[in-house]
Amino acid sequence: MDPVACLTGLSAAEAGRSLAPNLHTIWQLVWHMNYWMDYELRSIDGPEVPYPEHAEESWPGGTAPADEATWRLELTLFEKQVERLAGWAGHAAVGGLGSRVVHRAKGESLETVLWQMVAHNSYHIGQVAQLRRAFGLWPPAGGGDSW
Repeated sequence: MDPVACLTGLSAAEAGRSLAPNLHTIWQLVWHMNYWMDYELRSIDGPEVPYPEHAEESWPGGTAPADEATWRLELTLFEKQVERLAGWAGHAAVGGLGSRVVHRAKGESLETVLWQMVAHNSYHIGQVAQLRRAFGLWPPAGGGDSW
């Protein structure tokens, strides 16, 4: 499923809805994905961005967006960052950027970073799909497997 399509049609209230006290909301998951896409894109563009000291830095302070406009901005950022990562993947496919070191301290190539982002976002988009199903909000308007 297209990760952007998986988020379509959700209101700010739905994105901030909680299934259980200690589980992330859709808002938190999208914010978290945006945090790491921004981190990786800035590192790709250079210079390398310092790694956060604590995992909590990559999660929002609250469980829900402040309002509908805040939610829409987060969704727009998500879509733009997914497009930018896809653009880098296209360059890597034709330009052999697998040897380009992005994270100098770890010696990670652009290809490695892109695969990490695919795995990271896939995991969290799967959580979003599960939450949407639990709330009766699946499939999104654009369609999606319902089995």
